[in-house]
Amino acid sequence: MAVPVVDPARYDEQLEAKRARITAQFARFAPPPLEVHASPASHYRMRCEFRIWHEGDDLFYAMFEVDPLDPKKKTVIRLDDYPVASRRINELMPRLLDAVRDIPVLRRKLFQVEFLTTLAGEALITLIYHKPLDDTWEAEARALQTTLGVSIIGRSRKQRRVLDRDHVWERLTVEGREFVYQQVENSFTQPNAEICKAMLGWARDVTRDSRHRDLVELYCGNGNFTVALAENFRRVLATEISRTSVASARANLAANDIDNASVARMSAEEFAAALKGEKGGRRVAEMGLDDYDFSTVLVDPPRAGLDTRSCEQLSDYRRIVYISCNPDTLADNLEQLKHTHAITRFALFDQFPWTHHCECGVLLEHRQD
Repeated sequence: MAVPVVDPARYDEQLEAKRARITAQFARFAPPPLEVHASPASHYRMRCEFRIWHEGDDLFYAMFEVDPLDPKKKTVIRLDDYPVASRRINELMPRLLDAVRDIPVLRRKLFQVEFLTTLAGEALITLIYHKPLDDTWEAEARALQTTLGVSIIGRSRKQRRVLDRDHVWERLTVEGREFVYQQVENSFTQPNAEICKAMLGWARDVTRDSRHRDLVELYCGNGNFTVALAENFRRVLATEISRTSVASARANLAANDIDNASVARMSAEEFAAALKGEKGGRRVAEMGLDDYDFSTVLVDPPRAGLDTRSCEQLSDYRRIVYISCNPDTLADNLEQLKHTHAITRFALFDQFPWTHHCECGVLLEHRQD
């Protein structure tokens, strides 16, 4: 990976380059004009991980740049600050190193540090070691937790010591409404909180006329979209395979007093089979699929996108909301979906400024409608 070079004065230039690239890449699908959602130019990433580099008495954060001509060759890049990361992370970075530098039990074999923060400044720090963690370590870590005003988790091989809690609570205000999200250490959350708010607002806007029909959501994660979209639909059924994410999604529905949505732990493939009556059992029976009237499906798949069979299953829905972190696999999927659906809204979310990565949102509506 390359360490992003942050230059706020050039932000509009780099965003325009992404807009031009995405517009050209998807022109063959004749989409409507691209809606572009800008990120803060710096301090936008709410979670980061760094290697800890030990050189004699010195201790510093490090990332690696890979030689494109020789992937095995990596250059250590020292980071005393990181403009990509939230201001809270930048404030904590030197304080953490100063605190552990002279405490052998905290410093010795400290290998990696992970930060998870919120817009309000809540912070969780995970310290990862190449050694077992004992009660002496925990006593010092608890003192450090108090000094920094954070929550701390210690990890090593087959060990995980949670001193206080394993999550933070993010609060996102979208269209004047505050949504609360439990975000758990070492599980996926949207890294750019301001862009996450833009994505949720866009998804709410494109599904606003659905109050009397139902939504099915695949790959729901911690319920990021589920929570924000529930009031747009009569009922919502979300599916997710990760046990941790399902637990967080259910906690988030409860924290937001949402009573018209439920989360089922199953893969998208299992759910498709259940819809067709190919997969039964108690878990499927409890979902009560016959009681739903799905008009809309929302998918936010991994970078690999959807396989051919999954695209075929999406084609049965009147409306598809497709959130993609990989324009290339999105374009591949649209080659199949274009036969049944037309793009009626198209958005670019600059989730990762200063990189080539783009997040896209597409609303597809069935051609027969």
